[in-house]
Amino acid sequence: MNGTSWADQWDNSGGSARGGQVGGGAVVRSSGSGTTSNTAKYKEKMGQGLDKTKAVASSGFKKLKTGSAIGFRWVKDKYHKTTHK
Repeated sequence: MNGTSWADQWDNSGGSARGGQVGGGAVVRSSGSGTTSNTAKYKEKMGQGLDKTKAVASSGFKKLKTGSAIGFRWVKDKYHKTTHK
């Protein structure tokens, strides 16, 4: 290894092993129609991913709700049969 620890590699302070480079900023690239940042692209992809996650969670919750209702109804029917003989 080159003598740098894990903490030094991920440190954003001025005295880091990366020569005082401060990280965490967006890289701006110039294109023909203007500038785009990596942060904006990342946020867009995250938004798409969150929409998918939200849809999957919603369908999973609906399945859970339906299954629970069927289960409770079964228990209720079994209890009703045993108590009303």
